[in-house]
Amino acid sequence: MKKQSDLSRLMSYAGNYRAFTYASWVLSAVSALVALVPFVYIWKILRDVLNAAPDYAQAVNIPRYGWMAVLFAVLSYLIYIAALMCSHLSAFRVATNLRLAVSEHLAVLPLGFAETFGSGKLRKIIHESTGAAETYLAHQLPDQYNAIATPVGLLVLLLAFDWRLGLLSLAPVVLAFLIMATMTGKQMAEKMRQYGNALESMSNEAVEYVRGIPVVKTFGQSVFSFKKFKATIDEYEKWVISYTKDLRLPMMFYTAAVNGVFAFLIAGGLLFTAHGVTPEFLLNLLFYIIITPVISLTLTRMMYMSESKMVVADALARIDSVLEAAPMQVQAVPQYPKDSSVTLRDVHFSYDGKTEVIKGVSLEIQPGQTVAFVGPSGGGKTTVSRLAARFWDYQKGSITVGGMEVSRIDPEKLMSLYSIVFQDVTLFDNTILENIRLGRKGATDEEVLAAAKLANCEEFAEKLPDKWNTNIGENGCALSGGERQRISIARAFLKDAPIILLDEATASLDVENETAIQEALSRLIKDKTVLIIAHRMRTVSSADKIVVLKDGAVAEQGSPAQLLHKGGIFAHMVQLQTKSQGWSLVKA
Repeated sequence: MKKQSDLSRLMSYAGNYRAFTYASWVLSAVSALVALVPFVYIWKILRDVLNAAPDYAQAVNIPRYGWMAVLFAVLSYLIYIAALMCSHLSAFRVATNLRLAVSEHLAVLPLGFAETFGSGKLRKIIHESTGAAETYLAHQLPDQYNAIATPVGLLVLLLAFDWRLGLLSLAPVVLAFLIMATMTGKQMAEKMRQYGNALESMSNEAVEYVRGIPVVKTFGQSVFSFKKFKATIDEYEKWVISYTKDLRLPMMFYTAAVNGVFAFLIAGGLLFTAHGVTPEFLLNLLFYIIITPVISLTLTRMMYMSESKMVVADALARIDSVLEAAPMQVQAVPQYPKDSSVTLRDVHFSYDGKTEVIKGVSLEIQPGQTVAFVGPSGGGKTTVSRLAARFWDYQKGSITVGGMEVSRIDPEKLMSLYSIVFQDVTLFDNTILENIRLGRKGATDEEVLAAAKLANCEEFAEKLPDKWNTNIGENGCALSGGERQRISIARAFLKDAPIILLDEATASLDVENETAIQEALSRLIKDKTVLIIAHRMRTVSSADKIVVLKDGAVAEQGSPAQLLHKGGIFAHMVQLQTKSQGWSLVKA
């Protein structure tokens, strides 16, 4: 099957606006040809001046020729503006549809895709890669047809007046094209891909670094934390310097060739006037000296056009890295769970398809049961809990909710069964009410306020200038960590899902906030099936079941009393944390 060209792919996103793209090509080409007409009138002005010399008063047609040159120059400009208006209408539609396609595809991907792919990379693709496609269609493609039409018109003009000088003018063009060929092609395409990778990595690390600045400054780790970000900057610098050195000589020779047309004309002029200078030859030579700068301008535009094609090809490849990601599969006839039980049977999972991070996990969670996942860092606690909510699709085994395989449950229905309270809260630049309303679309203000009060949000909201209608800034920057966490819990109250997933919501809070949030969580989990990712052993003392995960496998499971009596990993963790709670600061 023949591979679809990049331009055809872009046009498939233009819809009914593709006609504007084609119109922009025609108008841009016409504009280029019309722009050459003033040079003909300049030639006529020169002819009249030379014929009238030394009695220049006889050159009566000069004003008319001058105004005709101005008229065609303005006409060319107006046609080019019309071309850009058409190209922009189509380009904006393509960019919009590309962003919609990426966003809509993200909606059907596993929830964990953004986490593993990288938020910085996604941001660059959605904004910059689609923006590259827009720039290509809006500016570079019309300019391409303008640049193609210009040499055609130039060729006619160059050969029409004096074919010998015309051929001499074309000699550096051929030389420049040969040099240009060494700077384009597959090797350059690979260079552009590397350039995109370097920018993407730098963007991703920049996002992560900026997000972590508060923590970095708090612990005085600015130099150390900058190390990874700086490494991406150094890699980018290394690539740019190498790339620049590789193109230094070809670009130097290209610039010399494309601007060397005067040298060829002067040499030709000396050769052709060895037996005397005729007025006709002088007229043509002057005309060629005036018009040949257009050649260097056109060639330079064509060189950058080849680069723009590679840029848009790389942009489409990055967009495809999202669009080609496998969406969550749902069986033809989705099933619906009968209750809020969660069961895992011999589940195996790998993020990269190679290294297993979950190895044969099996466990059963009954409706209304509270199960805590504990264990050493990296043991698989978060991964197992999120597999149950289908953040990713596992490679082997079975996960059921309410007796139904998660892959057979409609994704929206599956998510409606879960209320998730993450340790890292994401809030939006909006009011407290609207941030909580995300828990259930269409909830009334009364319902939102009721959920907020259950989450102990009233305590801080009533102190704010506009109370519940206070704008909390980007990611809730106007609130403390505990206040942001309470808004997250209020969302869960508002959603009122039968299964609660808690990712240690109080791990990094002060005692006062932790107490308020623990009270809210106690109300939230009542009569619910609860999965808790725990780091503090005292927070799981009332759990019905403890599941200890180590190295991606279940090391122990049972009630807190059973595991304490067993004296295994859980008992050891409890012992260590109990001992740490008895520590005190003693001044030496």
